[in-house]
Amino acid sequence: MIHEEKSLSIETIYSGKIIEVERHKVTLPNEKTSYREVVKHNGAVAICALTPDQKVILVKQYRKPMEKVLLEIPAGKLEPNENPEDAAKRELEEETGYKTEHLVKIGEVYGTPGFSNEKITIYFTEDLQKGTLNLDEDEFVESVYYSIDEIKNAVHNNEIEDAKTLIAFQYVLLNYNHSK
Repeated sequence: MIHEEKSLSIETIYSGKIIEVERHKVTLPNEKTSYREVVKHNGAVAICALTPDQKVILVKQYRKPMEKVLLEIPAGKLEPNENPEDAAKRELEEETGYKTEHLVKIGEVYGTPGFSNEKITIYFTEDLQKGTLNLDEDEFVESVYYSIDEIKNAVHNNEIEDAKTLIAFQYVLLNYNHSK
């Protein structure tokens, strides 16, 4: 392949709870060598949930890398060998207190392919039942409910900065009549 970079050596720089960081020495397409830092991640899921009264469930969560609270659809990391659909159902209930048996796969995306292999599988559901809120001990989120008009305004005003959430909103806006 004309654009392929072949790894000549790989050194693990850091191995943590949710990521590994590797340093790759690579051969470039022009036969020169360079280095790439690669963040390895097990993957994640995200769920856009629409309530019967046409509100999207979002969570407010402090994100340390940005040093601020972001407004996002519920999401979480995959456990090793976990089925993404099962993880999405688990995360939805853990973070919002709602559960579902019916998910529609919106797609799979790489959020930061310049340095990470993390793939996020994004789902949609409008079939919600009350479940049990069960946040992880180090997780502090607040559920909020946005109408479609509120979502449009939030996007227009750059209040939504999270890529997976913007992708999910496009799906909802393209596929659902929200004139209720």
